[in-house]
Amino acid sequence: MPSRQNNMQNLHKDLEKILLSHDVFKSEDDKILKNKVTELAVANDKHLITLLLKNAKLKKHFFDEIEKGLVSFNKDKFIRFINNKEFLPNSFTAFANKIGLHDGTQYLHTNENVSLVWPFKDCVLEGGQDKEDQKRSEIFYNETLAPDEIDRLFDKKALTNFTKYTKDGKETPKEVTDADNLIIKGNNLLALHSLRDKYAGKVKLIYIDPPYNTGSDEFGYNDNFNHSSWLTFINNRLRVAKDLLSDDGFIFIQINDAEQAYLKVLCDEIFEKDNFHTSISVKMSHLSGVKMSHKDKRLPKIKEYILMYSKNKGSALNPQYTPAEWDESLDRYSSFISKEGYSDDDCAKWKIIPLNKAIKNAEIDKDDKKAVLDFKISNADLIFRTARNRSRDYSDLPRDNFTKMTNPDGSYHFVYKEEDVSFAAEKIIEFNGVKTPSVAVGDMWTDIGINNLSNEGGVDLRFGKKPEKLVERIIALSTNKGDLVLDFFAGSGTTAAVALKMSRRFIAVEQLEEHCEKAKARVEKVILGESGGVSKNNNWTGGGSFVYAELLEHNQAFVTEIEKATTGKKLLTIYEKMKKEAFFRYEIDPGSFDAKEFLKLELSEQKQILMKCIDKNHLYVNYSEIEDTTYKVSPSDKKLNKLFYSQ
Repeated sequence: MPSRQNNMQNLHKDLEKILLSHDVFKSEDDKILKNKVTELAVANDKHLITLLLKNAKLKKHFFDEIEKGLVSFNKDKFIRFINNKEFLPNSFTAFANKIGLHDGTQYLHTNENVSLVWPFKDCVLEGGQDKEDQKRSEIFYNETLAPDEIDRLFDKKALTNFTKYTKDGKETPKEVTDADNLIIKGNNLLALHSLRDKYAGKVKLIYIDPPYNTGSDEFGYNDNFNHSSWLTFINNRLRVAKDLLSDDGFIFIQINDAEQAYLKVLCDEIFEKDNFHTSISVKMSHLSGVKMSHKDKRLPKIKEYILMYSKNKGSALNPQYTPAEWDESLDRYSSFISKEGYSDDDCAKWKIIPLNKAIKNAEIDKDDKKAVLDFKISNADLIFRTARNRSRDYSDLPRDNFTKMTNPDGSYHFVYKEEDVSFAAEKIIEFNGVKTPSVAVGDMWTDIGINNLSNEGGVDLRFGKKPEKLVERIIALSTNKGDLVLDFFAGSGTTAAVALKMSRRFIAVEQLEEHCEKAKARVEKVILGESGGVSKNNNWTGGGSFVYAELLEHNQAFVTEIEKATTGKKLLTIYEKMKKEAFFRYEIDPGSFDAKEFLKLELSEQKQILMKCIDKNHLYVNYSEIEDTTYKVSPSDKKLNKLFYSQ
C-alpha cells in the first residue's frame, strides 16, 4: 500500500500538471502563480473547480461528499495545500523557511485583519509591469497583519522635519496648533491613528480618491489585488477616519465600477445605511482615445462614482448651482408683475401680465436674444410661476389677486391662484461676476472640466489627478469657511490647494515621496497667489500657510531603501545595516541567512525576503518613545511633538 508521502507526491504532480497546462495559472516563464491560483480558489472559480473535478485523485482529496453524487469544494484545504512549502518548493520558499519565514496560510476572512500597505498611493511597489498582468508573478509587497501580530502599530507616531511654509518662505515653526494646515508624509493608516485623539470630531469633510483595484496599468501602477485585501485595506482606514468626522460632517469617496458596489456595502456598515446620501456619477473622460478601440466589445467607460455619506442624519448641505440657458432653467416662468408703485403689503393691487407682453411693452425686439435675456435677468424679481402646495389649502384666498402670507419665522411668501409663487430671481446666480440663469446641482455631474489637467496647479501628474473644480464643488456642498477638510490619499495636493483657496483648513496625508514633493510645491504656489484652477472663482490672490511634517521613520526607512535597490549586492548591504539597526520579526533567525543562497534568488524575491523580515510594528517611532536615545530625536522635534499632541 503506497505511503502517505507517496500519495502526497502524486497529488503534487497531478496538480502541477493540470495547472501548467492552462495559461491562466502560469507566468510567462512557465511557473505556477500560487497567488493567482489562491485568488481563483477563494472566488470559487468555475474553470479551476472543473479541472480539479476531472482528476479522480484531486477530486477525492479536495472535495467533500455531501451525499451520493453531490460534492462540495473544500476551499480552505486546497488553499493550504497550494501554499504549503512542500508543493513546488522553490529557492525562495526554501530560503524563506530557512531563516524563519513561513509560507503562511492566513487569508482574509474577517474585517479584523489589517492591510498595512497598498499599491499606487500607499505602498512599496516595483514598476515595469506589462499588459499581460495575469501572466506575471506578483510584483507588490502587500503586507497584511492579523490582530495577534499587532501590539504597538496604532500608537501615536512621533513627527519630524517640521517646516512651516508662508508667503515669506520656509521656517521651523515654534508650535503646531489646531489652526495650522498640515501636510503629513507617512503611511496613511498610521497617520490617521496618530491624528485621531487630537482631531476626533473636528473634521467637517473627508474627501478621498483611493486606489481603485482596477487591474489596469494605465496609471503607471498595477493595483490589481485580491478583492478581499482591497476591502480590508479600505475598511481599516474608513473606521478610524469616521472617528475624525464632526457630528455634522460628510465623507465623499471617489471610486469606479470595479469596487463601487462592494464599497457601498462596506460603507453602509461603517457609516450606517441611513446616513447614505447618494452615489454621484461624474463624467471623468471623453469618448476618445484607447478606450474606443474596444467599443465593439464593451461600452467605453467615461464615468466614475462618488459615494456620499454623513456622520449623522440631518447634516445640512449648501445647495450648489451651475449656469444654464434661460429656457433650460426658467422656461415655465412666464408671468410678469406690473407693481405700478404698490408695495408688497399692497400686492393685491399688482397687475399680472404675460412675460411676452412685458417685453413688448418695454419696446424690445423679441428677435434680439441678448436684449430679451438682459430684460429677463434685470427684471427677474418680477417674473414668476406658481406651483401647488400639497400641504396647504388656499381655497379661501382670492384667486385673481396676489396674497402676502407670513411664515412662522417672520419671513413671507406670496400666493396667486391658490398656488405658491416662485420668482425667477431665485434661480439667477452670479458666476464670475455675471448674473446668469442656473440649475441646481444633482447627482449627475457632466459639467466638470476634464481637459488639460496634467499640469493644473503647476505640478505634473499624468494620470489620476482630480480637477480642482470637482473638489471645489464637494467642499462648497459640505463645508463653510474655516471648516477642516481631510484627504488621506493626498496625491498631488488638489484637495489641500482648493481648500486653501476656499478659506478652509486642511490636513493632507501622503506616503509617496514624489507625491509629497508635488503637493508641497503646489500648495506653496497657492500661498504665493497661483491663479489657475478655481482661483478666479474664489477671488484668490494668495495668502495662508501650512506646516509640513513626517512620521519619524525607523523600519520604514529600510522599506524605502529596499524599494529603491536595483541589485542583490545593494540589498545585502541594506541587510547588514538592518541587522544592526532594524527591528526584525521575532521568528527571524539572522544566523541562518546565507548570502550566497540569497543572491541566487531573483531581485523581486530578494526584496520580498527583506520586506518580510521587518517587524511592521516598528515602521515608525512611537511618540511615547521620543525620549529613547536609540532614536536620536532632536530637542526641537521633542518640543514640537509635545506641543502638537498636548493641545
